[in-house]
Amino acid sequence: MMATAREFPTERIRNVVFLGHGGAGKTALVDALAWVTGVTRRHADPGEGQALTMHTPEEAAHGISIQLTPAWAEWEGTKINLLDTPGYLDFTGEAKAAVRVADAAVIVVGATSGVEVGTEKVWEYCEERGLPRMIFVSMMDKDHADFTAVYRDIRARLTPAVIPVEIPIGEGADFHGIINLFSRHAHLYTRGTKTGEYEHGEIPEASRERFELWETELQERLATIDERYLEHYLEGGHLSREEALEAMARGMARGELVPLFCGSGETCYGTRALLKKMVELFPHPGEAGPERARIHGGDAEVELPCSDDGPLAALVFKTTTEPHVGELSFFRVFSGSVANGEEVVNASDGATEKLGHLSVPLGRERVEVPRLHAGDIGVVAKLKHTHTNDTLCESGRRLALEPIEFPRPDIAVAVVGLTRNDEDKLGEVLPRLHEEDPTFHAEFDAELHQTIARGLGELHLDVQLERLQRKYNVRVSTEEPKIAYRETITARAEGQGRYKKQTGGRGQFGDCRIRLSPRERGAGYEFVDSIKGGVIPGKFVPSVDRGIQEAAQRGVVAGYPLVDFAAEVYDGSYHSVDSSDIAFKIAGSMAFQAVASEAKPRLLEPVLEVAVTTPEEFMGDIMGDMNQRRGRVMGMDSADGRATIRARIPQAELYKYANALRSMTQGRAHHTRTFVGYEFVPDHEVKKIVAARANEAAGG
Repeated sequence: MMATAREFPTERIRNVVFLGHGGAGKTALVDALAWVTGVTRRHADPGEGQALTMHTPEEAAHGISIQLTPAWAEWEGTKINLLDTPGYLDFTGEAKAAVRVADAAVIVVGATSGVEVGTEKVWEYCEERGLPRMIFVSMMDKDHADFTAVYRDIRARLTPAVIPVEIPIGEGADFHGIINLFSRHAHLYTRGTKTGEYEHGEIPEASRERFELWETELQERLATIDERYLEHYLEGGHLSREEALEAMARGMARGELVPLFCGSGETCYGTRALLKKMVELFPHPGEAGPERARIHGGDAEVELPCSDDGPLAALVFKTTTEPHVGELSFFRVFSGSVANGEEVVNASDGATEKLGHLSVPLGRERVEVPRLHAGDIGVVAKLKHTHTNDTLCESGRRLALEPIEFPRPDIAVAVVGLTRNDEDKLGEVLPRLHEEDPTFHAEFDAELHQTIARGLGELHLDVQLERLQRKYNVRVSTEEPKIAYRETITARAEGQGRYKKQTGGRGQFGDCRIRLSPRERGAGYEFVDSIKGGVIPGKFVPSVDRGIQEAAQRGVVAGYPLVDFAAEVYDGSYHSVDSSDIAFKIAGSMAFQAVASEAKPRLLEPVLEVAVTTPEEFMGDIMGDMNQRRGRVMGMDSADGRATIRARIPQAELYKYANALRSMTQGRAHHTRTFVGYEFVPDHEVKKIVAARANEAAGG
């Protein structure tokens, strides 16, 4: 914990999320922005697993950001909340949470890699929420950096609204300055500068033609934002810096302009210009538009202005734990304000919470603050009843803010404790991982007799299980999840089940005749009582039903539950003394086993609809792979060089499919899965499944 931070009013706050594909340079840029403003005393290298917003052991081990980490910078009297996010799609839930609490976004694109699949995905998130955006071309100091090529890539794959407001002087090892098209000056960097200092200079002669081209383009685009500017420009005038900034801010708010910046987080080149423009062009929380909240106890909603005078409404967007501290809750104040030590109410259950040690987050550090004003972001420890997506509010007015829509996890592994003690702890600690990351789910499947963990990708699951060992000292191994096969019948058949047992005293007797017939897929089980003349007393008929249902759970092909059939009991006999519920239950079970095997039983497997979104150049490989997985292509849509292929594929063929897809497409495709139902297993696959089931039953 550091010294107390000062308060910032709403109009002096900017909430900015940094988004982009993995490896684009987001974390290095955020680290540089905080370093340049003096908020942090250390400028670290993410490539070495260390940075202001990259500090967990898992991030160090993998060399990538894996969680949303807030920090802040102060520039020109304004606090800029910096929300650093992971770029890999396995951790896209963190990006969704950050976008929900941001008012603007900086999209970071690598100068050598250009727009990638992760860039396109996070752009969609910003589109959904209508966030004003800037794009920062990072790593201009790296070999093969190409600003013009990246600009063209952005226009083609993200938006034609992009417009450079800076152009680099030199590229790669020769990158040593930028030309600011607003001020029409060159920023020339001193070699070896630690905090991005530069000198104003004349535009180099070699760059003048390029400058004039881009500056004319900028002036023309800005002039179209307002008739006043257009008239002034057409009369031969030149928009002043102030007019240009006003026009740019209005164009950004309407989604008509996206300014393009450039620089390097490692050398801090371009960071001061970016800081200044975030202050000048991004809206403060009060300008970002009001939030809507639902009033507790009904569907009525209220509009909340982002003002200290409004009712308190703060959304918890992230929860994590730290050794010796406990649970930390990160939240944004959308309306009202909160003071250190104040008591608030959780809108979901009405529980009272005390905001002790109210702080602002700075990477792994927390700086205490007396009060947080509307629009600001804070963190508190040890809330007892509050979780991610809960709203904190006043005791007399319970309001629930719109929750974060986390993506659904659909990649699964089975988790097994290495020791009995590890296995016993799983039920206790796995929910804690879900609390920290809502896109991670885990539960024990009673049918499969496995603990199934689900995540957004194999890397996501690997990281969560690493946390499991580090934080809770629970060691596990993983195995392929079993498949919940089903069985059914395809023909009508009938037969008898007769149970008779004599043990010297009162015996047991039950006798029934049943008829089985198939039903439509998904129709389930139906029992029909057709007994006439009391050949089976009515009180014993439900026992026949129970016996059939219990036997159906064990199937007749490979021991899987038999579904989608009707069972009709139409005849039988009984003994006035020896008949009983248990006897007729056993008779019903025996009848089922005898008849089901004659009703042409078939094995069923779960089938998923898989939607793969990919650049068109990989379509052939993907469809060929789908065929090998027994998939059936159901349709395709194509637009802007990307295609979405929809296919139905058996679940048994999809284990570690995300890894295979990543290899086929250089990481540029992603997929979703939706369960659609059960279908017949081909005969050549049935033998494998029956053999595996027999081996499992034998303990092999």
